[in-house]
Amino acid sequence: MSSIHTDTDSTAAASLTAEYDALTKRAGFRLLDNRMMVRVTGDDRGSFFHGMCSADVKGAHPGDVLPALFLTEHAHVIGDFLIWFEEDALTLETELSAWPREKEHLEKLLVADDVEMEEVHALSILHVEGPGAADALASANIAGAPALKQWRCLKSVNVILGRVPRFGGDAFSLLGDRAVLTEIAERLARDGARAVSEAVLEVLRVEHGIARVGLDTSEKTIALEGRLERSISFNKGCYLGQETIERATARGGLKKKMLGLRFEHPVATASALYLDDKEVGRVTSSVMSPRLGAIGLAILHHSAWTPGGTLLARGPGGDIKAIVSELPFDK
Repeated sequence: MSSIHTDTDSTAAASLTAEYDALTKRAGFRLLDNRMMVRVTGDDRGSFFHGMCSADVKGAHPGDVLPALFLTEHAHVIGDFLIWFEEDALTLETELSAWPREKEHLEKLLVADDVEMEEVHALSILHVEGPGAADALASANIAGAPALKQWRCLKSVNVILGRVPRFGGDAFSLLGDRAVLTEIAERLARDGARAVSEAVLEVLRVEHGIARVGLDTSEKTIALEGRLERSISFNKGCYLGQETIERATARGGLKKKMLGLRFEHPVATASALYLDDKEVGRVTSSVMSPRLGAIGLAILHHSAWTPGGTLLARGPGGDIKAIVSELPFDK
């Protein structure tokens, strides 16, 4: 029985390594079934979302893609999302499971504003990543990738193409009809790009130190504790949660923040982390990187912020040594 388990583990590890090599050396792709789109129209859409999220919506232009957060008045994270800017609308791209919570939050504050939100279930996202991604897209008859700047998008044939580093590394996202994206994915595969799993994308996310809201954060996590600065404009005007963000930034008053961990052996998520017999956090993400080995993320008490410091991850199998790392891991 154990040999079967070992063979299965070895096969999974080999597959993950092959996918990782594709994403880091050539090109890999995946349809992101856990994402959904909401089209926002109405004359007040810009001003409403400018005040409701952490991104500079008023300062954006058609063709921009902005990462953003919905926050409480105390800057606790409700959800994270992307805004795709068009001439006559905003398209919100968010996690499917998070939208009911985000929608409830928005509707509580949407009173007399001219804003309409429509869920667009026909649209999907195709993620393409790797040093050969632009060439792979060109081979699949998707034009414009090489010249596109990060966090910008354009119309390319019958999709919208964006250069969106959602997992931390340079990558492209195609927004379009599910059937169209499936056909593009088939062309990519025929030209040598590799279909990849959600698991290997999680490895890239953790390596780059990108928090996954709802996994690495809780309803009491302040945005800065989760190192979510890329989704925050520090120059915009008033928005929900701004006072807490500004206070924490100006005074350096954070008592917790997310850091990386290098484990001696793989560690289960939710394992408690100890420094000198005092609990200083819990493992929130844990993956096996083909390049870095067993690594993870945790929001740690300030006493454990020293890179290179040693913690103990305590789980059912005993204590495992964990070395604190700055993020991203290559920094």
